[in-house]
Amino acid sequence: MPLGTLDGTPPPLFRQGPSALSKLLFFSVLALFLMVADTRLRMTQPVRAVVATVLYPVQWLALRPVLWARGSSAYFESLSTAKANEAAARTELGRQSQRANQVEQLALENLRLRQLLGLRERLGTTSQAAQVLYDAADPYAKKVIIDQGAAQQIEAGSPVLDENGVLGQVTRVYPLVSEVTLITDRDHAIPVLNTRSGVRGLAFGDASSRAGGLELRFMDTNADVQVGDLLTTSGVDGVYPPGLPVARVLKVERRVDSAFARIVCTPLGLVSGASHVMVLKALAVPTGPRPEASAPTPATRPGGRR
Repeated sequence: MPLGTLDGTPPPLFRQGPSALSKLLFFSVLALFLMVADTRLRMTQPVRAVVATVLYPVQWLALRPVLWARGSSAYFESLSTAKANEAAARTELGRQSQRANQVEQLALENLRLRQLLGLRERLGTTSQAAQVLYDAADPYAKKVIIDQGAAQQIEAGSPVLDENGVLGQVTRVYPLVSEVTLITDRDHAIPVLNTRSGVRGLAFGDASSRAGGLELRFMDTNADVQVGDLLTTSGVDGVYPPGLPVARVLKVERRVDSAFARIVCTPLGLVSGASHVMVLKALAVPTGPRPEASAPTPATRPGGRR
């Protein structure tokens, strides 16, 4: 082989370029220059914009799994939170509804108690408030149990009324509770006075009325009683103070085959729904002094001698 054809350049493995120190200094100076140029002159801003535009699709694809994972976790978390909030809202709504019902009931009780206090001031008699506990166990009797008894100085025969009118009379007294017989009981009778005509009568509990009414018995067919008349206590029995509202005439039937009219009345007091009542002190029946029998005159003997 001729010598002229041989390549005198060393192979790449043995080529020697700039030293490593020279390369370090060069790239250090270049980096420092680029930083200063970027800070002061903003020369690399276009390059950054181009690189960011080129790499944006890659970044978008790389972030999709992360965003999907975050979205799914947030979805399930928001769903569970929404269900918990719904359950809490339903519970709070139930509580608010219960409170609203209690407020209405308390407002009604407050109104009735205020009316009872006003009635107590108008009557001017000794009285005390009581609460109805429950109805008596006998379904054929119209009786209720109140929370005042002998310990609270309740006496048998005491009138019982609410803010609308007379309810009944205390018939049995126990140490802590008392039994009140309502005016609608079939065995109860109360003397009444017609405030329009002044006619007196006797009102009995109407056992035939399912709703609980009164019947004005033993009234003549020509008695001056009309529908809508107000009946109040007459006070002749010495139990009920006079002037207490009792009932209002609902129906008057004048039959030719009977000497008495059938007069149906509706009680003014809440005989089936009273919760707070007022117990008046039993009135004493006024009685006058008994006439004393005069001493017999001694028999006169014949002849004028005794």
